[in-house]
Amino acid sequence: MSALGARNLPPISVVGTKAERDLKNLSKEIWAVLLLATTTVAFAQTPADDPVGRWLAESIRGGGVIDGLQTILEVGADGAISGTGGCNAMRGSATISGDTIVFGPIASTRKACSPAVMDQETKFFSALKDVQSWRTDPVRGKLMLLDGNRNPVVVFTRM
Repeated sequence: MSALGARNLPPISVVGTKAERDLKNLSKEIWAVLLLATTTVAFAQTPADDPVGRWLAESIRGGGVIDGLQTILEVGADGAISGTGGCNAMRGSATISGDTIVFGPIASTRKACSPAVMDQETKFFSALKDVQSWRTDPVRGKLMLLDGNRNPVVVFTRM
């Protein structure tokens, strides 16, 4: 029996080892919680109301797009736009105020591609002329360009 009256206690080194393991496991759990919390905060801080960025078209006028063909719209903070209709590079500008967006004239290269690609590109450029407003879905990473009745004309996924 020790001076404190304890019986059959494991040696100090064994208690220390278990305590260290417990502390290490607790540390892992704390780090996991902190990582989850910071990831959630970072996700929540993604600009929810901002069309600025690089977007990949997934739907034009309610119809799907050709798999593997990238129709891209890049919107700058200054309203400059660029991207590709799928075949030709494009450049132009948009006026953005609140949730309204109006595309100005769009210049594009004049390459010829297969008829299906050209059809999608023509639909895309035509759709941009009908856009009057925008809305985002930050949870799904989507940008929707809307017509005057607030119906989606083009739906994009953030790249």
